[in-house]
Amino acid sequence: MAKPGDAYHHGDLRAACLRAARELLEEDGAELSLRAVARRAGVSANAPYRHFPDRDALVSAVAAQGYRELAAHLTAAHARPSAPEDGAEIAVAYVRFALDHPALFRVMFAEPCDPGSPERVAAVSDITGFVETAVGEAFPGADPGPLATAIWALVHGLAFLHLDGKLDAATPEQMAQQVRAAFNALFTAAASTGAGADAG
Repeated sequence: MAKPGDAYHHGDLRAACLRAARELLEEDGAELSLRAVARRAGVSANAPYRHFPDRDALVSAVAAQGYRELAAHLTAAHARPSAPEDGAEIAVAYVRFALDHPALFRVMFAEPCDPGSPERVAAVSDITGFVETAVGEAFPGADPGPLATAIWALVHGLAFLHLDGKLDAATPEQMAQQVRAAFNALFTAAASTGAGADAG
């Protein structure tokens, strides 16, 4: 644990507070507070306010880190998708990230954030851009905006269904199989419906 004043000596109080917040989340998923972060960082109770005027600002900064990490995780799963099957692997990576970082994921998506935080807005924009680009490459000819929203809603719902125990995530393989099956079923059904409409 950091000693009082260490963050000041290194000129990195903000980073020390964010590290402390992440440690608290990863240990027990505790609700973040500026006071708890100050204790963990080893600084005075008022020190975090130099960078975070309130709890929402702290949550925004933590969420922004999470969005950037999620974007990197999805890119690592498949940087250049070119078919629906590639999209399914990105979906699996999304749910895997949620299960590996449940408290962080909830902060990212279930906690109120500061809507005026440029860092959070930029991080959300980056991941939204990644999803739209991936959808555009995997489904050429489709309107990437609405389709990206639909796919994100599906995958995000799968993530929370697994997190909340509504779907079995006992093993990574079982989770991956369920996510791929749901993802592929949606597009199989869409293709069948389209073919039926064309035939009529």
